[in-house]
Amino acid sequence: MLRRGLPGVALGTRQDDPMGHVVLFHSVHGLRPAVLAAAERLRAAGHQVATPDLYGVPASDDVEEGFALLAEIGHDVVLGRAAEAVAHLPPETVLAGFSMGAGVAGALLAERPATAGLLLLHGTGGSPAAVRPGLPVQLHLADPDQYEPPEEVDEWRRAMAAAGARLEVFRYPGVGHLFTDPDVPDHDAAAAGATWGRVLAFLAGHRSSQPAPDPADLPSAPA
Repeated sequence: MLRRGLPGVALGTRQDDPMGHVVLFHSVHGLRPAVLAAAERLRAAGHQVATPDLYGVPASDDVEEGFALLAEIGHDVVLGRAAEAVAHLPPETVLAGFSMGAGVAGALLAERPATAGLLLLHGTGGSPAAVRPGLPVQLHLADPDQYEPPEEVDEWRRAMAAAGARLEVFRYPGVGHLFTDPDVPDHDAAAAGATWGRVLAFLAGHRSSQPAPDPADLPSAPA
């Protein structure tokens, strides 16, 4: 599903519903104020939100410095820290992330099959092989996006839909890659506002109508 335009306003949600818990992974920049502000926005709507620091060092305002930090720390270390961060969270916790963090969230999908949803901001993520039928997935992406070639996005969309994901894709024409972050040149206030309205509606809507499956009914994650 590809959508444009402005969303409606989402209502608050209850703590005991499947999407009551969200883990929000940061971008290649590190744990920036924008990630913490996003978490507060979701908490204000009734969600419990974790924001793991996958770097353990101060965040960077410069994207190239962020890539250098990732290279120094190592992608496998980052994924390992992400897995540790969610180990104590409920199995239905929504996996969410910004850019690199979207890839991290998607990488955890096979280990977290009971997740209530996959929320991808500024990047695709998740292997279709790890998708259970009916999994709610929402993607927000610049159009075009310098890090997400259109043919790769189209291939990912087709594969996720074929795997049974309940997929929503929102594209934002003419904005920069990390357009929800107010402290970087990519920021676009209108697109960011539309994104957060859609995110809150996604979480609230699925919490009220799409309970997470019982983990006992799901296959074990591959070794």
